[in-house]
Amino acid sequence: MATHRTRAQERAAEIDISPTKLLADIERLSAELATAQEERDGYLNALQRERAEFLNFKRRTAEEREASLGLAAEDLIRKVLALADDFDRALEARPESHANDPWVQGIAAIDRKLRQLLESEGVTAIDAQPGQRFDPREHEAVANVPAPDRRDGEIVTELRRGYRLRDRVIRPALVAVAENATPSPDNHNHDIEPND
Repeated sequence: MATHRTRAQERAAEIDISPTKLLADIERLSAELATAQEERDGYLNALQRERAEFLNFKRRTAEEREASLGLAAEDLIRKVLALADDFDRALEARPESHANDPWVQGIAAIDRKLRQLLESEGVTAIDAQPGQRFDPREHEAVANVPAPDRRDGEIVTELRRGYRLRDRVIRPALVAVAENATPSPDNHNHDIEPND
């Protein structure tokens, strides 16, 4: 009696399950696995590099955007400071007879609101009081004036208020600085006479 084999049995009979063949298949599959793992590691490294580059790009563009907005805001603040100077001059020039006039008090109230707005944006005035030492980082000397009652380099008068935006000077104070012909106590001038 002849047994009839199914197609599955015929295919199973064709498969070589000899140890030599199985070892060769294992070596081939191990090599393919190692290659696939190397490719995976390469793709992972490339993805991590791309992600880091993207995060750096995102951070840089955010910083650049913030810096450009800061410059735009700084430019606007400089223009508003010119308006604040006009308010200063108007209030300083008001006649004493109109000091209690409601219109003048309204202008003074607008000036106070403007100052509060500037302060809320981080703008502060630079101190440039008479008698203070001249600081070239915050002051700009536009005149040297003889002032016998002041030491050399002291501020005699503030001509225009200076301002700082947070920690950066955006407009130095314009000042007149004392200049004396006689040396100041902290500025000793020792002339050495040659020996004859």
